[in-house]
Amino acid sequence: MKVKIGLAQITPKLGDVEANLVLHLQQIEKAADQGVELLVFPELSLTGYRLQDLTFSVAVNPTLQDPVFGRLLEASRDLDLVVGFVESDKRQKFHIAAAYLSGGELVYLHRKVYLPTYGMFDEGRDFAMGNTLQSFDTRFGRVGILICEDFWHISPPYLLWLDGADILILTSASPGRGVATEQKIGSAKWVEHINQAYASIFTNFVVHCNRTGFEDGVNFWGGSTVFDPEGVLIAQGPYYEEALVTARLDLNQIRRTRTRLPLLRDERVALTIKEMERIVDNWK
Repeated sequence: MKVKIGLAQITPKLGDVEANLVLHLQQIEKAADQGVELLVFPELSLTGYRLQDLTFSVAVNPTLQDPVFGRLLEASRDLDLVVGFVESDKRQKFHIAAAYLSGGELVYLHRKVYLPTYGMFDEGRDFAMGNTLQSFDTRFGRVGILICEDFWHISPPYLLWLDGADILILTSASPGRGVATEQKIGSAKWVEHINQAYASIFTNFVVHCNRTGFEDGVNFWGGSTVFDPEGVLIAQGPYYEEALVTARLDLNQIRRTRTRLPLLRDERVALTIKEMERIVDNWK
């Protein structure tokens, strides 16, 4: 089975959900014309990233009745979508969220688990942490979604892998940080290393969509990537520029790679649980 995916490497307008909805619909139409079956948008693609006091006014509910999400759910009848937004739950807790939409329905909602609150980041001030990490079924197989800081920690992709994910979708609003070498900013280098490592270790496809543009003097570097189950880079977007990046995934490659390299088969989950319990007891 093969699936054509698209990475919508866009520059959202900060706090302007209506304008960003129009941008999403334009990208969806463009992707559909190119035969894309799954289109992934970056972290907080509907709102922009450095929201601060705007957080509470841009939150939406991922339902058909919501005027913004209703349009996206209708658009998902033509191709599957992953979109990023601020979600408000029934008790007014606000989450950085990513939704997988297909056939006019919300298939899965991921709430960002790790909120960076150090250096230039201050997400813990306005957002609540998500508390679940689960894979889910799609028409292309089992998938897991992580948002930015989630994939700087080894446990989330590991848990999704054990829960059956064969495609890891990573979304981010990753800013340029560090020293540039060979035209590549330091943060881009490290993110690409991590994505390649996850693809190799978990023998999965790793799909990463990062945004572009400037907000409050902060530059987002783009450079979205797709790695195959052997850690080979099969598609990459340009740095610092908007783009629709496409790649065709041969899902049969997962079987071929795992036959040759049976890391999943040999993973000792019970041993991991036993030793984790010991470590936690020692921390008490």
